[in-house]
Amino acid sequence: MDKLRSMEVFVAVVDAGSFTGAASACAISPVMVGKHIAQLEERLGARLLTRTTRRQSLTEIGQQYVEQCRAILAQIAAAESGAEAMRAAPRGRLKITAPVSFGSEWLGPAMTDYLALHPEVSLDLNLNDRTVDLVDEGYDAAIRIGRLEDSSMVARALFPYAMVICASPEYLARRGRPRRPSELAAHECLDFTPWQHSLRWRLDGSDGAQMIPPGRFRSNNGQALRMAALCGFGIVMQAEVLLAQDIAAGRLLPILEEYLPAPKPMHLVYPRDRQATPKLTTFIDFMLERFGPAAHLPLASSA
Repeated sequence: MDKLRSMEVFVAVVDAGSFTGAASACAISPVMVGKHIAQLEERLGARLLTRTTRRQSLTEIGQQYVEQCRAILAQIAAAESGAEAMRAAPRGRLKITAPVSFGSEWLGPAMTDYLALHPEVSLDLNLNDRTVDLVDEGYDAAIRIGRLEDSSMVARALFPYAMVICASPEYLARRGRPRRPSELAAHECLDFTPWQHSLRWRLDGSDGAQMIPPGRFRSNNGQALRMAALCGFGIVMQAEVLLAQDIAAGRLLPILEEYLPAPKPMHLVYPRDRQATPKLTTFIDFMLERFGPAAHLPLASSA
């Protein structure tokens, strides 16, 4: 017999004052009530009830045990109630990781809208360009850029992670607008050091692949290169998500658009066996609506 069920029957006997009353409350026979009590007494090695033909009463051990049973059953009820509530409405802590550029420029601001929709959810957003182990590090979901290698994850496609090449109007007025990749040799090309050397400023076009030598300004941070471009120092090639708002505002102008590297796939991924709680399902739905394959960033057309 199930121990917890036997505890429930024992408490019902005490509350009802008889086996018959407990049998009615628990929807079992009086004989089955007796078997549950006998099992508890055998397990404990002590009598819980003193029974006579007219009445029954708790032994000293029974008095102590029934209170412990009440406490245990109350904790179980609270746990089940909490789990049911978690399934019924989005609540709890959501732990998400994303690449730095996309996370700071787009995901972070968007999450304020998500949290406004779900006031009982809290968010831990970790921005990191390394590949985080979701299971080992306890994350609910991640944004991944590039080809996916972990088939154990569920992957939902987001809009492609495209690149843009830009410079400030002041820079282009001073140094001229390059029309072909070969002309970049005479310009300051801001270099993003985390890219592999073979991928830095590799532009493909009708003349084949063009490898552009890196300029004098190098950084491992796209925001630093963005600021250098905004200051009019040079030409930047970075993710569209990082520069889209500057382009839309006219602070940066896109150039060499026909030579851009191919966009990379971007996905929302989460563990396949992760319980589908409302906080996770609502986050997934929000991300697909805001950043799904059909979404567009506010890029202005180039002059």
